[in-house]
Parts: sequence; structure tokens; C-alpha cells
Amino acid sequence: MIIVTGASGKLGRGVVEQLLKRHPAEQIGVSVRDVNKVQDLQDRGVRVRHGDFDDADSLLYAFEGASKVLLVSSGTLGEAGIRQHQTAICAAKKAGAGRVLYTSHMGASPTSPFPPMPHHAATEALLQESGMLYTALRNGFYASSLIGLIGEAIKTGELIVPEDGPVAWTTHTDLAQATAVILTERSWDGLSPNLTASEAIDMGGVAAMVSDIAERPIRRKVVSDETYREYLLAHGFPEARLEIILGLFRASRNGDFAQTSTALADLIGRPPMKVRDFLKESISL
Repeated sequence: MIIVTGASGKLGRGVVEQLLKRHPAEQIGVSVRDVNKVQDLQDRGVRVRHGDFDDADSLLYAFEGASKVLLVSSGTLGEAGIRQHQTAICAAKKAGAGRVLYTSHMGASPTSPFPPMPHHAATEALLQESGMLYTALRNGFYASSLIGLIGEAIKTGELIVPEDGPVAWTTHTDLAQATAVILTERSWDGLSPNLTASEAIDMGGVAAMVSDIAERPIRRKVVSDETYREYLLAHGFPEARLEIILGLFRASRNGDFAQTSTALADLIGRPPMKVRDFLKESISL
């Protein structure tokens, strides 16, 4: 049985939907904190069980009979998040899973200025130390993050951001399809290749695309990190998120998210969605 954690979230749910296209429902299980959010999956024959990364016993129950477990990153950063992942890895091993897959990220590194990257690197190390067969999926940067970064630029005509570098923006839809293929047809031992879209675009390129889509000029305005911090605070962003957002720009300036790969296209059998098409589909005019 293939078990997917976080199946009520965007990526986890997308993976389950893709699995249902290629795998019998009765051989798919999900581990979620709130089973009511995925009642429809149970109605379609998927095994639904409560599982909480802070509760080892609940995970052991949710992972019962697992051949493979997909650990979707809990989203909790720092030591608390790493403890959660350690708990999940240990539960998968105790449940007898043959392989663990983890949604890591391109650019994962203990020294990255983008806070999620040390978190992913630490989890990759835990997987290696576990002695289990594992695959760390080096996912491309989620394209959905662009919508928040664009913010009010369409209304104001200014895309206000710090200096940045190219990013291989990649959609949840493409990554979900690729993950389902890896779970059912092929896999890598250890780190996967970068699973990215075929192009890396900086915020200047994003501004030009948004201008074309909106049919009005959008000017990219480069500001210092400190000015951007003040701008975000003035627009109601919580303090806890500031270092994450600023870290994205610092890491992109280092080129951490610029590398593209053909691995994603090879897995899904088509070109990944282009940034322009994603923006056209996603932004509200």
C-alpha cells in the first residue's frame, strides 16, 4: 500500500488524485490530521486514517501495511519541524515500509539563507541515517509563491522587490504527476535530480510577463532588503514570515534556484507548464 501524508494540502491531494489514475484505490492510503477534510477520498475507496507528525502512535497506525510512504513536508520549520520529520521517518521504518519519499527542494543546504532549505537538508540527513531506502524529491520552487510576490503590482504598476536571481518556478500540478510516477513506476536512491520547469525567470522577467497579460505596464522597482522588509510590514505581513520571504531573494541572488533539469519533463511525458501560462491562469485582473 502507498501511503501519502498531508493529503488535505495542495501537493499531497494532487499526488493522491494522480495515483488514483494509475493505481487501485484500495491500495492507496492517506494520513491526515483531520479526516473530515478528505471524506470524499474515503468514499472513493482510499484508506483514510488520522495521523499527526507530533504523535508517533497515530503515524504507526496510519502507516500500517505501507510498502511506500510519501512524507509531504510538515511546513513547520526549525527544530520542531525536524523532530516531526524524525517521528514520521521512525514510524515508517517501524511500520515496515520498503521506501520513504520526502518532498525536499532544489537548493536544500544547511547554509542556505532561505529558512526552509536547512530544514530540508536536515531531513535528508535523517533519511540517510535511517538505513531505509529513500528518495528525497528535489522539487522546483513552487510557482504558486509568485502570486503573493506579485501582490498589488497589477493595480499599482510597480513590482517592488529586492535584487534577485532566476528561479525555476514549477507548478504543484506537474510535481504531483511526477511524484505519482515515481511512487508507482520508477524511483531514485537518495537525492532525485532537480524536478523543475524548463526555464528560470527572475522578477524582471515576471514583471514583463504580467505586463503583457494585464495589457498595462508593470515596472519592476528594485529596493534594498531593509526597504522591502518595511514595505511588507506596512502591508500587513507577519514578522515571522519576513525572514522566509527575504531569504528567498537572498538565496536566488546566489543562484540557488536557477538550475533547471529535464527530469520532470521526462517523468510526466510532456513539457512542464511555463511560467507565463501559469500566470495567465492564476492572476486576477
